[in-house]
Amino acid sequence: MNARLPRSPQQLTVEEIFDAHAGGKLTIASTRPLEDMRDLSLAYTPGVATVCEAIADDPGMARTLTGVGNTVAIISDGTAVLGLGDIGPRAALPVMEGKAQLFSSFAGLNAIPIVLDVHEVEELVETIVAMAPSFGAINLEDISAPRCFEVERQLIERLDIPVMHDDQHGTAVVILAALRNAITLLDRRLEDLRIVISGAGAAGVAAVEMLLNAGAHDIVVLDSRGIIQADRNDLTPVKESLAEKTNPRGISGDMKVALTGADVFIGVSGGSVGEDALKLMAKQPILFSLANPVPEIDPALAHRYGAIVATGRSDLPNQINNVLAFPGIFHGALAAGATAITPAMKLAASRAIAEIAAENLDVGHIVPSPLDPRVAPAVSAAVQAAAGE
Repeated sequence: MNARLPRSPQQLTVEEIFDAHAGGKLTIASTRPLEDMRDLSLAYTPGVATVCEAIADDPGMARTLTGVGNTVAIISDGTAVLGLGDIGPRAALPVMEGKAQLFSSFAGLNAIPIVLDVHEVEELVETIVAMAPSFGAINLEDISAPRCFEVERQLIERLDIPVMHDDQHGTAVVILAALRNAITLLDRRLEDLRIVISGAGAAGVAAVEMLLNAGAHDIVVLDSRGIIQADRNDLTPVKESLAEKTNPRGISGDMKVALTGADVFIGVSGGSVGEDALKLMAKQPILFSLANPVPEIDPALAHRYGAIVATGRSDLPNQINNVLAFPGIFHGALAAGATAITPAMKLAASRAIAEIAAENLDVGHIVPSPLDPRVAPAVSAAVQAAAGE
């Protein structure tokens, strides 16, 4: 089974939580002592001028002569904070600070939380491009769909450093890792599965891309109005693209129609899936209900019908947690000097996560614990290898 936290979130008191956040969760410290005038001269004037001139002559030297090569910007506008929604940039800051802790603890990376009080795509892009020289990589976080797709796309085009919207790709990487191990246990093939994804937002769109790249063929996606298919006249450009890539059998209707004969359910949208729909699935279905804190399928019901069950919760087995992916992905990309995080790098990260859990594989352990110290180094090594290829 996965390693557990000493106490579940339900046991934490409000007083403890506020105390843990008092004064912020981060600090900036010098890497070298400043004990005498020589130290001061080396760190600042006049010594720093020599370094500045070297970087002016060769901008690539900033990677080794500053902290850029080991520093990630975590950038959000606070419009899609997990479980909280559009709470604004200031209220989103504790989440960004927490993510910076994870980068530091699991991958040894410096991470700077930045919340922006701008929301139009062009404003976000221009602002991030303007600050990009200070960082080796950009982690976009909690930016609402569909804007997040365009923000990420434009930044990837304009910047020569890795950019990744973790709500999309981190989730998708871990979903694929969990699914790989689930089908190993059930002796199935990804190519043969009928997969239903509930949710056409950031995580749902990225999960489709990951699964298709890994070899899946039959994926049906639902939004709040039902199955996404080409004949619908209410599709956004993102959903039009989804319709072109998914639903090969051309079905239409609601969740019951989608789940009839389906092997896999992946929930990334919230809502509720009842017993009447689960009864329509194929035998021994795989159920990933990832809404947090309330899964799309009640856990007791999911275990009654599902051969293998995963959630987004830390107090239940098989937690699909982004922290399994993003620290190692960014560490590997930075270590490799990559200018982008490619589909091959994400697939490599997913395989690395799956392989660690495979060492002790069972229905309650299809992904490693978020606290497993082997994960980030393994993911980083896999990403570096893929970047080299």
